[in-house]
Amino acid sequence: MWSHERFGTAVRDGYEELITAAILDLAQAPTRVGVRARPELGEAVLSWHLAQSRDHVRSDARRIKSPRHFILFRAADNVVTILRVLHDRMNPSEHSVS
Repeated sequence: MWSHERFGTAVRDGYEELITAAILDLAQAPTRVGVRARPELGEAVLSWHLAQSRDHVRSDARRIKSPRHFILFRAADNVVTILRVLHDRMNPSEHSVS
């Protein structure tokens, strides 16, 4: 709600498209280049910065120039489990992912 009020509907919709693209990217290839292992956050925890999915957003969607969020997830047995979506200034260790 805070982001929507501060940045407006267009940015909110752009982020929604970007998050969707990122999840689809991870579903297609959860071990792709750019995925980082995050053992300090738990067993098999991985991260993916939304900036890495910018080129996969629909062409008619608003492009987020400098995404500031990343996804924490696990991938096993062809299933990707999204644990958190966090701003890149947040300390992931303060947000339980177990």
